Amino acid sequence: MARPTSKGSLVTLAKENYQRLISLIEALPERQREKAFPEGTMNRNIRDVIGHLYYWHLLFLNWYEEGMKGGKPKIPKEGYTMKDTPKLNQEIWKSCQKVLFSEMFSMFKDSHSKVFRIIESHTDEELFTKKKYHWTGSTSLGSYLVSATSSHYDWALKLIRKSIKKK
Repeated sequence: MARPTSKGSLVTLAKENYQRLISLIEALPERQREKAFPEGTMNRNIRDVIGHLYYWHLLFLNWYEEGMKGGKPKIPKEGYTMKDTPKLNQEIWKSCQKVLFSEMFSMFKDSHSKVFRIIESHTDEELFTKKKYHWTGSTSLGSYLVSATSSHYDWALKLIRKSIKKK
């Protein structure tokens, strides 16, 4: 499916990709959920992938909260530019290393619910009108939400599938 450009398509694809991701993970035996991926990726197991999604949800939730109050959030994060995303992702990876898979999975499900409630609370126009909100710059709120949900979930699905096939 193409990148969502309406609330309906965003809701559908975000729900579908989230459910595919949850179903894939829950269908795996517990020992495989915690197994290391083959060499070659920064995210070395499913916990790392889910942690990556979770922390990007938190970043979005912070941007949204500050932006909707009239502020201009630092995107992606204070001290980082979008060019620094690899460095930020490394920081995210490090923060996941002492968290158990089960705890990270629960935190991810909770953050997904919070982000999804934001999608549901806005109209199509509010989501996909470019420059509707000062804090989103030249893009739309929906574009940020596509990146935080459907597109990111698709990335996670592909990475996990590829990594468990190689075993």
